[in-house]
Amino acid sequence: MVRVAFVCTENARRSQMAEAFMRVHAPEIVEAYSAGTHPTNDVDPLVREVLLEKGIDIRNQSPKSLADLPQDLDYVVTMGCGVECPIVPARSVIEWNIDDPKGKSIEEYRRIRDQIEAKVVDLAERILAEIVD
Repeated sequence: MVRVAFVCTENARRSQMAEAFMRVHAPEIVEAYSAGTHPTNDVDPLVREVLLEKGIDIRNQSPKSLADLPQDLDYVVTMGCGVECPIVPARSVIEWNIDDPKGKSIEEYRRIRDQIEAKVVDLAERILAEIVD
């Protein structure tokens, strides 16, 4: 299994969405994780809502810190936390630079959700191609 961690600041929005989509789109090849540099107490309710619209229930998920990540990661994907993101050891580090929807409209949450899903699907396809080769 390939281990992928998605990292953002609070682990309440972007990285939670990415982890959820990876678990849906590549459960047979990827162990997905997420964490935050400064995790909050709970996942943003609008993230739960927009993921439920896609049939994904993350009500049992909670924000996690970088210390909760496994040590032997293949990929770390940072979601655009800039200078806040410390180096997390991995075979490959990818920067996505995705806007944080915090405090924005539900339409913006949906737009970012769809952007994250497309990027996760692309990454899952790249990982699968590497495994097959």
